[in-house]
Amino acid sequence: MDSPETISPRYVGLDTWSDASILDALAEGQERAVAAARTAGPALIAAAEAIVGRLGGPGRLVYVGAGSSGILAALDGMELAGTFGWPEERVVFVLANGAAIVPFTGEPEDDPENGRRAIGAVDLTPDDVVVAVAASGATPFTVAAAEVAAARGALTIGIAGTADAPLLAAVDHPILLDSGPEVIVGSTRMGAGTAQKAALNMLSTLVMIRLGRVIDGLMVDARIDNAKLRQRAIRMLVYLSGGDEAEAGAALDRSDGRVKIAALVMRGFSPEEAEAKLAVAGGNLRTALASLA
Repeated sequence: MDSPETISPRYVGLDTWSDASILDALAEGQERAVAAARTAGPALIAAAEAIVGRLGGPGRLVYVGAGSSGILAALDGMELAGTFGWPEERVVFVLANGAAIVPFTGEPEDDPENGRRAIGAVDLTPDDVVVAVAASGATPFTVAAAEVAAARGALTIGIAGTADAPLLAAVDHPILLDSGPEVIVGSTRMGAGTAQKAALNMLSTLVMIRLGRVIDGLMVDARIDNAKLRQRAIRMLVYLSGGDEAEAGAALDRSDGRVKIAALVMRGFSPEEAEAKLAVAGGNLRTALASLA
């Protein structure tokens, strides 16, 4: 397979092409990247099943990466609280440049000791899940962090674009994204980056669905903290429990903005009773609603 570093004859003379031809080539690269994420479906499913097993308890989701890969990993994790209500304290970022997203330099990623030290500071346990991302699959910082995580018993997931990558050999669940050569050789923010973002989105979303944080495509655990999200929550409640928007808004207020609780309040329960019923259902709203039938 070709890697993002492969010099492809497809792009010889690229800088002399018309604007339309250049954009066509770039679009092809993006389409190939998304197809690579789809092809990785079986590996993503296996990883998601294992992740759900850990995160159903007290485990944390730890994202590891450097450069563009680290940024994409962090972006995925940063959205989990708002979209799925995932506790912020259960998402950790281990980036080669520390907490900084920008600006960053490449030097820290070349030192495996930086990776060992950074992941060591997280105090991993076997309950935790580590998702390590590197386009080449050979970034010393990321590979070293994944190796330490595995040694400490954490579940390890590796996402890379090269079949024989050290990262994929170091983890419990290797996910290969064969996005092919980059239009701009080595510019992994392009095809490889798109494949990574798609795969990360697919993986984390599947996990959150299986953890009961989505019903019928609705983000029923979303954090409701602005007017737009409140209106979305009201529409969800009308869909889930009937009634009108006024009733849904009142139920949402009584439930402190928690959609799952409000959906049961609209069925005639007090917020306290709704909490108890949801707890019996393991936090799964579909299960709780089915028990009322």
